[in-house]
Amino acid sequence: MTSSKDIADQGLDTGTSNGPTTRLNGAPVSSEQHSVTTGPQGGVMVHDVHLIEKLTHFNRERIPERVVHAKGGGAFGELTVTEDVSKYTKAGLFQKGVVTPMLARFSTVAGEQGSPDGWRDVRGFALKFYTEEGNYDLVGNNTPVFFIRDGIKFPDFIHSQKRLPDTGLRDANMQWDFWTSSPESAHQVTYLMGDRGIPKTWRNMDGFGSHTYQWINEAGERFWVKYHFKTRQGWDFLTDAEAEELVGQDTDHSRKDLFEAIERGDYPTWDVKVQIMPFDQAANYRWNPFDLTKTWSQKDYPLISVGHFTLNENPRNFFAQIEQAAFAPSNLVEGIGFSPDKMLLARAFSYSDAHRYRLGANSDQLPVNRPVVQVNTFSQDGNATHRFADPKLPVHGSNVAGRGSQESADHGDLGLWAAGGDEPFRGAYLQHPEDDDFIQPGILVREVLDDAARDRLAGNIARAMDGVSPEVEERVYEYWTNVDEWLGAEVRKRFTAAKEA
Repeated sequence: MTSSKDIADQGLDTGTSNGPTTRLNGAPVSSEQHSVTTGPQGGVMVHDVHLIEKLTHFNRERIPERVVHAKGGGAFGELTVTEDVSKYTKAGLFQKGVVTPMLARFSTVAGEQGSPDGWRDVRGFALKFYTEEGNYDLVGNNTPVFFIRDGIKFPDFIHSQKRLPDTGLRDANMQWDFWTSSPESAHQVTYLMGDRGIPKTWRNMDGFGSHTYQWINEAGERFWVKYHFKTRQGWDFLTDAEAEELVGQDTDHSRKDLFEAIERGDYPTWDVKVQIMPFDQAANYRWNPFDLTKTWSQKDYPLISVGHFTLNENPRNFFAQIEQAAFAPSNLVEGIGFSPDKMLLARAFSYSDAHRYRLGANSDQLPVNRPVVQVNTFSQDGNATHRFADPKLPVHGSNVAGRGSQESADHGDLGLWAAGGDEPFRGAYLQHPEDDDFIQPGILVREVLDDAARDRLAGNIARAMDGVSPEVEERVYEYWTNVDEWLGAEVRKRFTAAKEA
């Protein structure tokens, strides 16, 4: 079984030592103290490759910080499921007795990398589970609601919490202008301005998935679900005055507290609980259950225990494993799906897109983001590609080797739902009377092209077939015969002649 230590050790270069340093190519370094010059008083020589290598790499040590949740910290741990919730979900990580390695990252929302942990702000509560069915990311906060209910307002909201373009300063007027112009923010601002606005430490705060998600069981039954993570360390907070004093002493107190607690073996733990709403009850619940600015009453839907997670491994390298960690709500596994929550659906796109900008197209190949299961994808190339498939395998989904998706009922659908009377649909356009794929290309061949054009077409096809396997060859003939019988026969004649020549 993969453990939290195994995950934390991914990417660790155990071959490094305290011996003589080398360049990035492995060759020995002559000096770490002196560059090469043209004599004792001369200019630095450009072909001092170690000097150039050190300076150019140093200039590129930083990557774009997160636009939101830039300041944070985290640790690795394990989720242990102690209760049977299989009647609600078939997701492997939530089956009784299963232990799943994970990564947690906590953060502030508005502040930049160097901002203090003690600002009054919502805290991010992001979890990555390295499951046997793929990575599952749950990206929430320390509050059960949010400021807005529609993703189209998210850039505006964040801009209002950042800095003015002229002074570069944060501005209360700008913040309140947005909040008061957005009445749906009142619930979250109430949390923010209350005790939850400044948790004493990350260990002393609860977490929430906040959004409404979907759970699907083995029978295909669907339920709406909300996640709650209850701290066992005791819920605690700072007053404005206490936070102001602490910030003057230590801007990184939460990051420091988490690291030191784990180092001394005081592993923080959160109980995992859920609220479950039967699928059909959503339509008539007194509040829209998909509105991120609303909670579900626990009187109506009591908390159900699932298990707990414990953080027990500090990162081996903060940059590699925390700064480069990428959490995306689009990372779902079977048994868990989306809901009509507009903010959730917007985040399903936006987060993964942010990672591609910040970390590159292959951010999923970084050790901290890499699943523990085999990845079999047709995605290829891009910056920093260092994992690639067997070159003998097909590189596209429409292939004769059978490499491709498992055409099951729910692979890839991840909890689509019926909304507004329309059933979820995955397929081609609705078929009209003459929507056969081959009718129009047949018309093109027979009625639009002249004899010379048809002749060139057949010749082009035959020449383009060079290198096809016998099986694919026969499929090509069938393909063009479906377009036009003459063309199919002509392609066969020409390609056969070319092979025999």
